[in-house]
Amino acid sequence: MGKGRHARTGSEPVTAFSALRLRLVLSVIFTPLFAAAAVLFAIWAALSDPGDRPTSAELVWITVGFGLLTLIALTDLVVVARRLRRRRRERS
Repeated sequence: MGKGRHARTGSEPVTAFSALRLRLVLSVIFTPLFAAAAVLFAIWAALSDPGDRPTSAELVWITVGFGLLTLIALTDLVVVARRLRRRRRERS
């Protein structure tokens, strides 16, 4: 059996890697954007009046959605940073 966590099926290249640097760049860009959008929608929801459209409940759901996207992007940022650090250590 080969090195690594998963057994090879024979169809993938031996040196296949995911695009970690691209994932890192996208996570670095989108984590603060999603967080800023969540904050802005939360402020908008707090300042909205009962008769406004979209309603404050709809704005809260949008805020929750952006909060979840922030957590996903932040988690990916941590995972990618760990993998890149491990790859650098293995090459040294």
